[in-house]
Amino acid sequence: MPPIAAEHAVSLAKLVIEHALQPIVEVHTGRVYGHEALMRGHDRLGLAHPWDLLDLAAEGGEIVRLERMLHARALARFTQVEAVGAKLFVNLDARAVTPKLEILDGLADAVGRAGVSPSSVVVELSERADHFANAAFPEFLRRLKSTGMRVAIDDFGTGFAELRLLCDHGIDYVKIDGHFLRGMATSQRKLLFVSTMSDLAHVLGVRVIAEGIETEADYIACREAGCDLVQGYFVARPQTEIGDLLSTYAHVVSVQSRHRRGRRSDGLLIRSELTVLPTVADGSTLEQVFELFRCHPAESFFPVVDAGGVPRGIVHERDLKRHIYNPFGRDLLRNKGFGHSVASFVQPCPIADVESEASRLFDIFTHSAGADGVIVTENQRYLGVLSTAALVKIMSEKQLRQARDQNPLTELPGNLSIADHVATTALDGDAQRLFCYFDFDDFKPFNDRYGFRRGDEAITTFANCLRREFVGTEVFLGHIGGDDFFAGFIGAAADEAVGRIERLLGEFRREVASLYPEQERRDGGIVGRDRDGRLRNYPLMRCSAAVLTLEPGTVTAELDRIGLMIADLKSEAKRSVSGLVVRRFED
Repeated sequence: MPPIAAEHAVSLAKLVIEHALQPIVEVHTGRVYGHEALMRGHDRLGLAHPWDLLDLAAEGGEIVRLERMLHARALARFTQVEAVGAKLFVNLDARAVTPKLEILDGLADAVGRAGVSPSSVVVELSERADHFANAAFPEFLRRLKSTGMRVAIDDFGTGFAELRLLCDHGIDYVKIDGHFLRGMATSQRKLLFVSTMSDLAHVLGVRVIAEGIETEADYIACREAGCDLVQGYFVARPQTEIGDLLSTYAHVVSVQSRHRRGRRSDGLLIRSELTVLPTVADGSTLEQVFELFRCHPAESFFPVVDAGGVPRGIVHERDLKRHIYNPFGRDLLRNKGFGHSVASFVQPCPIADVESEASRLFDIFTHSAGADGVIVTENQRYLGVLSTAALVKIMSEKQLRQARDQNPLTELPGNLSIADHVATTALDGDAQRLFCYFDFDDFKPFNDRYGFRRGDEAITTFANCLRREFVGTEVFLGHIGGDDFFAGFIGAAADEAVGRIERLLGEFRREVASLYPEQERRDGGIVGRDRDGRLRNYPLMRCSAAVLTLEPGTVTAELDRIGLMIADLKSEAKRSVSGLVVRRFED
């Protein structure tokens, strides 16, 4: 097909362009939160990519006209989707923001004609363009937000001024660029970047969307990094047939259940401390807000939510006081010509999902200077508010529970934490896992001969060796009780982990020998009584280790089977020369 002329780009586009909708789902449930409208049909014009059409229109001075047409068609397609409260994400080319802001008037008109609530429309601003080079951009952003529409930063992490936008302009969403998400499951640097950006966004009351997610492993990593929403081929490809769109994507729910991280106790703690404050609809009049404060004089703020129940921030009494207590303040605010609405008084507030870890939720709050609390959501909808006192109580209760389970001698997590680690990790098939159970050999005769105080020294010696060997790693360490210990590995190569366990056993054997008197060290053992009271020779104490490995892809809830296999392995390890036995769960 011969190249099309720039002046004909829009006219020809009207004949062939349509939109596909790609679902954006809630990370914990697979439930559809919104759809991004993606241009299709550009290839019929002989163009390789949608932005080639945008370039042609810009070259011919038709970019505003093209964008208005695209927005109208995207909204028409969106109205066919039966999803109450769902959002439509539409892209906007930076070149369409002209001094007269015609593009904004056109978008507002299209939203009104389609009968769509402005709060259901999210305008994506790509960070591949330098918006602040355009003098009209700040006013465009101000007016866009005043319409009630939402704003998202697309391609976050790759552009010119995304942090300036995030900091200064009340952005509602950030869409982290796929570069930082692909392979995140195996990249600590990427995981750190995304986790840090997620925490920063949540402090500012901004939701985080992971886009371009193609694999289950990257989906799990996004969830663990704190992303709120996911989009990509792993969830669903863009669909031009509306009938192919679902309200919930069952495979995401299935993955979520198979990879749960055992945070139920935190969820119960958080729910128990929630205060369900009345909410202000973002379309409310200021008179309605005044009435809400009058009916609830003990409250200093109320959450503001949109038509779908999604929080936008809070409206605070202090921001209204200068008008309330002014002799003509209330009359002035009631005057439509004054130009103030509820949206003018909405302030950001930290937001966290009820599935968040309590410690992460507390970190979000502590980094929000002057915050009155945290808005808690479930499925991205308003659930309640946690006050400062409630947050402190949650953390105190969590620390108390951990302290109750902690072994008092070694200060390592105890049986409950170990059992929880095994149960949740056995359900996570993304990576190789190793469960290692340690047990001292010939500890009883040592304890009987030298007393409990020396026995405790042997136990603390092993705990110290354990910490030194695995300091700075993500290995989970626990103390089952007495001379039994545990180490859990996720994502470690089996050979490397076993090598470190061998080194640990050797170090303990050398250090524990110093607890024996010199003569017994020279003799290589002691004389003691066995369980039947008969005298026999016992070698110097050592520690044996039983290691059970689960290969990537293996998922099991058979905890009894794991327990029986470990019992057999421990007996085998005690009988072995090396004191170390490794077996695959799959065998």
